Amino acid sequence: MSIEFRGTTICAVKKNGETAVAGDGQVTFGESVVFKNNAIKVRRIYGGTVVVGFAGSVADAFSLTERFEEMLSKFSGNLMRSAVSLAEQWRDDTVIRKLEAMLICADKDNLLIVSGNGEVIEPDGGVCAIGSGGNYALAAAKALYNETDYSAEEIAKKALEIASSICVFTNDNIVVEKV
Repeated sequence: MSIEFRGTTICAVKKNGETAVAGDGQVTFGESVVFKNNAIKVRRIYGGTVVVGFAGSVADAFSLTERFEEMLSKFSGNLMRSAVSLAEQWRDDTVIRKLEAMLICADKDNLLIVSGNGEVIEPDGGVCAIGSGGNYALAAAKALYNETDYSAEEIAKKALEIASSICVFTNDNIVVEKV
C-alpha cells in the first residue's frame, strides 16, 4: 500500500460573464495527516488566459496540468479542443491512464471538468466542484448561485468556506482566480 499526497477541493462558478475558480490550500498525506495548509491548487496557464484547478494525487495533477498546457499550445488556446484531445490521450496512453487527478478548466467562454476517466464534462448551471469536499462545495455553490446576488468569485469562495467547515480534507486557506 502506498501513501499519497492529495490535493482536495476545487469549486468553479460561471456567472454574468465572469468565471471564478477557487481552491483550498490543504494537502493531505494518506488519510489522516495534514501535510501542508497553503498549497496553491488553482493556477493561470497559457499566458494567463486559462485557469485550472486540480484535485487528486498532487504529482498526477501537476503532470496532467502540464499535458493540458501542451494541448493548449498545440491548439492555439482552444479550451474545448485541448480538453478533448487530453481526454483522448488519457484513455489511450498507458502511463497517463494511471493518473489519479481531475481538473477544472476555464477560459473567458468555457467551463469544463476533465475527469479521471478521461471524460470532458461541461457542467450544467455554471457551477461545478471536484475533490474530497467537492460535493459539499457544489451544494453550497448551487444554493448561493440560485438564492443570492453574489458574484461568481463570492460564490466560489463562500462555497469553499462552507465545505471547509464540513470536510476534514478541505481547509479555509482559499485561492480564487477569475477569467
